[in-house]
Amino acid sequence: MIILGVILLIVGLLTGLNILWTIGIVLVVIGLVLWVFGAVGHAVGGRRHYW
Repeated sequence: MIILGVILLIVGLLTGLNILWTIGIVLVVIGLVLWVFGAVGHAVGGRRHYW
């Protein structure tokens, strides 16, 4: 999810499409939150780890 967000950020920056930039930021933030929750041991989506 983080990688997809970064790709959308880059594509949005290069093409000038603000919607891709916004979606990219949202995906990066959600991916980072899930990664942190999984890293500290919280179950994320029924899993004990998230990657």
